[in-house]
Amino acid sequence: MRFWIFLGFLGISWSMTLAQPAGEKIPFHGVQGFQVKLDTTPLSPEHFSVACWVQWKSGDRSQMFAGIDIPRKDFSLYLYEGNIRMLVEQDEMSYSYALAPAPPANQWVHLAGTYDGQTIRLYINGELKGTKEARCQRKRFGNLLYLGTIEEPDRMLEGAMADIRLYNQVLSAETILKIMQNQDVAEKPLAWWKSLPDTEGKLGNAVPNAPAALPYKPYANALLNQKDTGFRSIWYYNQASGDEYGYKYSGGLGVYPANHYPFAVYRPEVEKTFFCYGGTDVSGQTLLHEVSYFDHRTKQVARPTIILDKKTDDAHDNPVMTIDDKGHIWVFSTSHGTWRPSFIHRSVRPYDIDEFELVSPTKEVDGKPVPMTNFSYVQVFQLPGKGMEILFTTYDKSLLQDPTSKAQRILCFMNSRDGVTWSAWQPLAAIAYGHYQNGAVYQNGNLCKIGTSFNYHPHDPVNGRLGLNWRTNLYYMESLDEGKTWQAITGEKIDVPLKEIQTPALVYDYDTLRKNVYIMDMVYDAQGYPVIFYITSNGYRSGPEAGPREWWTAAWNGEKWEIYPITESDNNYDFGSLYIEKDGTWRMIGTDGFGPQKYNTGGEVSLWTSQDRGKTWTKVRQMTENSPMNHCYPRRPINAHPEFYAIWADGHGRQKSEANLFFCNQQGDVFQLPREMEGDFLSLEELRKK
Repeated sequence: MRFWIFLGFLGISWSMTLAQPAGEKIPFHGVQGFQVKLDTTPLSPEHFSVACWVQWKSGDRSQMFAGIDIPRKDFSLYLYEGNIRMLVEQDEMSYSYALAPAPPANQWVHLAGTYDGQTIRLYINGELKGTKEARCQRKRFGNLLYLGTIEEPDRMLEGAMADIRLYNQVLSAETILKIMQNQDVAEKPLAWWKSLPDTEGKLGNAVPNAPAALPYKPYANALLNQKDTGFRSIWYYNQASGDEYGYKYSGGLGVYPANHYPFAVYRPEVEKTFFCYGGTDVSGQTLLHEVSYFDHRTKQVARPTIILDKKTDDAHDNPVMTIDDKGHIWVFSTSHGTWRPSFIHRSVRPYDIDEFELVSPTKEVDGKPVPMTNFSYVQVFQLPGKGMEILFTTYDKSLLQDPTSKAQRILCFMNSRDGVTWSAWQPLAAIAYGHYQNGAVYQNGNLCKIGTSFNYHPHDPVNGRLGLNWRTNLYYMESLDEGKTWQAITGEKIDVPLKEIQTPALVYDYDTLRKNVYIMDMVYDAQGYPVIFYITSNGYRSGPEAGPREWWTAAWNGEKWEIYPITESDNNYDFGSLYIEKDGTWRMIGTDGFGPQKYNTGGEVSLWTSQDRGKTWTKVRQMTENSPMNHCYPRRPINAHPEFYAIWADGHGRQKSEANLFFCNQQGDVFQLPREMEGDFLSLEELRKK
C-alpha cells in the first residue's frame, strides 16, 4: 500500500511506503557499526549494486549507511544535508553522486544504488529518484566495506538497518522493486546480511562463504604498541591514468609525501637515529604507523614498534616525528583531508620505542582551547628551549573567514612549548586553489628562523590549468619571531594569508611558462640563507609527453636568487634530498634518471655533489643498479649521521607489490631492512650479507 505526500511549497515530492523489511531489524546506536573485509571477493568499480532498508532517528546530521574507505572515496550510500546520496569516486580530483531529497526520519526507507561504469542511479522505495553521469577511472576499490559507520565518529548511523545486499552486477529497476517487496530474484548477491549479530557480534549472512560483517568502532583500538615481525613499506597509488603507466604516481611510499618531514632524527645524546614510516601488515592492506632506530654504538637496527593502525592504505596519512628536549619521541599521525582523524603519540620513556601514549592536544580558537583532531602535510621542528614549530595544511576553509576563497589546501603555522597545548592556527597562504609547502628552520644563537617554500594551484580555465594537478610558481617567506610576523627574503613585510599570485614572496614565475613545480626539499646554509630543491615539468601525467622533468636549486646568496639545474628524471614524483655539509659541500641523494619501471615514480638511487653552491654537479656514485622495482623518496634525517644518511622504500611502479625499506650511509652504501627478522635487533654486518 502506498500514498503520496506533496510538499508543494518546497517543490518536492516522494513516494513513501508503509511496508517494512520482512527480516530482522539490526539496531545501530551511533557508536558502532560493522566492517567487512572484501579480500577474496572484491567489489568491482565497473558494475555493482547495493540495496538495504534503513531507518534513521534524525536527519539533522550526516549518517553513513554503506560505503568503502572514506567519504568521497570509492563509493558511499549515505544521508547528507537533507539528501540521500549515492557517490562514486572517479579519480583523485573528482567524484560524482546521484541524489534525491531524503524522506522524513523515524520511518523505514528502502535504498538502492547502482553503477555501470557510466551512470550512477539512486532508488528510494523502489523508484528511480536520481541519476548522474560519472566515468570511474578506478581499477579497483579498497577492501574494507563499512555498514552504518565510517572513519568519522560523527557520521555513524543512529537508527537501524535490515536486508543489506551487495552485488557485483547492475540491478534493474524491476529487480530492485522485487527486492524491496521481499520477492525472490534470480540475481545472486556477493553478500546478504539479514539477521542480527550472533554471540561473536557478526551479522548473519545468507550467502555461503561470504565475507563476515564484524562489529567495528572507528579507532577504538588505534593505539597498538605491538612489535612487528619486520620492515614492510606501504604500497600506494594515486589517480589511475588509464594508460600504460597506470597511475599519476605509485609505488613503495612508506616515507612519502615530500611535504611530510621529518621521518628520521639523529640524537647524539644516545647516538641513535630514530625513524618512523608508513608500514603495513603482511597482506599490505592497511597503513601501520611504525617506529624504530639505528644504534650507532652497536651498529644494530631495532625491531619496529607498531604504534597504530590508521585503517586506510592512503600513504598521505604517513607519520612524521620529532624528539623533545627531554628525549621523548613524538609521532604525528597526519590525515589526508578532513575525512580521517589525526593523532599525536608520545613515547612513555625518553629515547624508548617500546611504549607510546596518546596525547590529547588542543589548539586555541577564539582564546579558548579546543580539541585538535585533524591536520595534514605536517613538518615539525623541535627547537631547543623553544618547543615545537609546525608548518602544516588544513582543508578547513572556515579558518580564512572568506566565503569567496577557492583554496582547498591552506598553508598554516602553529607552535607549542609542550606538544599538548598549541597556538591558534595561523593561515599563511591561500592563493587560488591552494598550495603544497616544504619548510625548514635555522637556529644560531638568538636567531631563530622558520621558512617555507611553496607553489600554488592555479585557476586558469582558459588554458585548462585548474587545481592541484597544475601546481606552479615558486615562493618563499620566513619568520624571525616564531610565526608572529612574516617577511620576504628581502625583509619586506608580508601580510598573511597570501591571496595574490604576484607577491614579494615570489621566487620565480613558472606560471607564465606553463610549468609545473614540485618542491622536494628546502635547507639553510651556514649563513642562514635558504636553498630550495625542486622539479619542473610540462604537465601532471606520467609518460614522456610531460617532460622534461628538470631538477633545480634556487639558492639565496644575500642579494638575489641563484637558480641552477642539476639533472633530469622521468616522473614528476621522482625525489631527492639535499644536504649542506659543514665543509660547504652540497650533496644530493635522489632517484634521477630512469628506473626499472620507466616513467613511473622513482627509479635508481644516485649520489651527487657540488662544490660551488649548485652551479655545477658531479654524480659520484650510482647507489642502486638493476633493481627489480623503483626506489622512491630518499629522505634526509634531521641532523643526519654519516652512518644513517637517508631512508626510502621501493615498489613496483605499475602494479601493486610488496614494498621494502632501505637506508644508506654518506658514502652511498645501501642496506635493505628485512621484511621478517628474528630477535629484537639486526646488526649492520647481517644487513650487509643480505
